[in-house]
Amino acid sequence: MSKQIYFASPLFSDMERVYNESLVKKIRTMYPELNVYLPQEQGEINDKESYADAKMIAKYDTDALLNSQLVLAILDGVSIDVGVASEIGVAYQAGIPVLGLFTDSRQQGADNPKKITALKEVGESQFPYMNLYTSGLIKLNGQILNNEKDWLKEITTYL
Repeated sequence: MSKQIYFASPLFSDMERVYNESLVKKIRTMYPELNVYLPQEQGEINDKESYADAKMIAKYDTDALLNSQLVLAILDGVSIDVGVASEIGVAYQAGIPVLGLFTDSRQQGADNPKKITALKEVGESQFPYMNLYTSGLIKLNGQILNNEKDWLKEITTYL
């Protein structure tokens, strides 16, 4: 029986959908034995010209998540997408590991003294912010990586 991975990511703009398709294509190429559940491919509930109510969407995606052995979560954006954060919470409660990808370029220069000093001035942080509760849920049963190459390789650690 093939193992299932749940791909948690925002899916509302062309940019998001194209990026999701690109990453899932890489995963399916690297790990053809895995079944990757990509919510945007689920036309029954994610065809935005059609209709699915909140309960239908929640039930459909939660059932798929709970049938998965790993959640891959895209954490990029102004903040973690609220749907992705919910999926991370469900995965944590179910004991399903989460492998987060956070590629924000503002992570660079963590040892730059000017950037460290700027933290003391209101409105001058040079670093990205990630909700610590959500990142903590990931780290309690998984990890967060900052580049696709390592993230893709790390999938095997959790399966």
